[in-house]
Amino acid sequence: MGKINSTRVLLGGLLAGLVINISEAFLNMVVFKADIEASMKSLNKTMNASGGAIAIYLCWGFLVGILAIYIYAAVRPRFGGSAKSAFRVGILMWLLVYIQSAISMAPMGLFPPMLLAKGMIAGMVEIILATLVGASIYKEEPVA
Repeated sequence: MGKINSTRVLLGGLLAGLVINISEAFLNMVVFKADIEASMKSLNKTMNASGGAIAIYLCWGFLVGILAIYIYAAVRPRFGGSAKSAFRVGILMWLLVYIQSAISMAPMGLFPPMLLAKGMIAGMVEIILATLVGASIYKEEPVA
């Protein structure tokens, strides 16, 4: 069993993060835009995010991508270096990041339950796809 290839984790994670960030931008600025605007309006807020907020969201997307590929690299010796393993990691990340986020927001009533449900479904597709793409470039370091 080789060591985790940190360079490939970083590269794969950045690629996964790019998929996440592109997906999030499309979902929030196109697909769910009207629903989010209506929710924000009911709170006397706007959907306009500052540059600092956008930077935080982008960093978070890349961090989630890197973490997903790190976990993929860690489970490869047990589950193998396959798309099925990457899919499993994607489901794990969905549960730990996306579902947890929706569950923590639901009781606050900030967003309608249907919007949260749609976001969870879109998030599942997003993180699985991102993990599959990032994992596709991961390779183990050779054993010395």
